Amino acid sequence: MLSEKIVQLINAQITKEFYSAYLYLSMANYYEAEGLNGFENWMMIQAQEERDHALLFRQYLQENDAEVVLYPVAAPDAVFKERIDPLNKTLAHERTVTESIHAIYAQAFSEKDFRTMQFLDWFINEQREEEHNASDLIKWFGLYGSDAKGLYDLDAKLAARTYAAPTLVL
Repeated sequence: MLSEKIVQLINAQITKEFYSAYLYLSMANYYEAEGLNGFENWMMIQAQEERDHALLFRQYLQENDAEVVLYPVAAPDAVFKERIDPLNKTLAHERTVTESIHAIYAQAFSEKDFRTMQFLDWFINEQREEEHNASDLIKWFGLYGSDAKGLYDLDAKLAARTYAAPTLVL
């Protein structure tokens, strides 16, 4: 049985994951307006992944007979003026999500809630990957973003990304 504190933190994480999906959708909208369809594709896939993460947290609560509470999701407040802005926001946001997941893990550890700790291991690894990918995008944009041909090639590379549903087994 999950403690009330763990349930509360996971319900809050569900909202954060849905907010992340909204944020990435807003970034996809920005890149579509800029004519960068590959960047748009990359952000749309990020939005799908974040939605999936929210649903995995929901499923975890349900499978542990805990109440799922869906809180309001705020509209993203990010304003993008330069093409690099969404990429910088991505890295900063993923670091915030990592901190949130670590806080849940720390609470589970303090309660000796090994089941939740094991569940969160997948998310901790996922966050490492998310931060690495965001960092790579910033580096690539720094290398190629100011060159039209380089930006075109980078956009084409990002257009090739395909969605894959998470493989976490609960």
